[in-house]
Amino acid sequence: MAKMTGRPVHILLIEDNPGDVRLTIEALREAKVRNTLNVASDGEEALRYLHHLGPHRDAPRPDLILLDLNLPRKDGREVLAEIKVDPNLKIIPVVILTTSQAEQDILRSYELRANCYITKPVDLDQFITVVRSIESFWLTIVTLPSGAVD
Repeated sequence: MAKMTGRPVHILLIEDNPGDVRLTIEALREAKVRNTLNVASDGEEALRYLHHLGPHRDAPRPDLILLDLNLPRKDGREVLAEIKVDPNLKIIPVVILTTSQAEQDILRSYELRANCYITKPVDLDQFITVVRSIESFWLTIVTLPSGAVD
């Protein structure tokens, strides 16, 4: 369990909505698990982060990725597809956290090997509850791979 390890859990949030970024930061801040959160505001920046390019040269490898589907420049589906075909990245769990409830988005995300699909609630308190649930499940119950290939 992540809670028992000495190292913080590294989370990459790929989200272009500043309000959702703030809410996610706030919900994770209240968590009892040591975590660091890095944010990429579009798909291209996320891939530069994951491939350690430019200003992300020394970025930590994420233990978990929270990915919005509706992103500028390169959408979340494209980002997910690139992550899951890359031998160095494909083992990182990817949680889709998006407003889309469209069946084709859900199906396509799982076809691209998303680890789970969560629809963002519109209500503020429910959104915080969802982020806390993600934190509880992925950072305290699940055993994440550590560091792996890079």
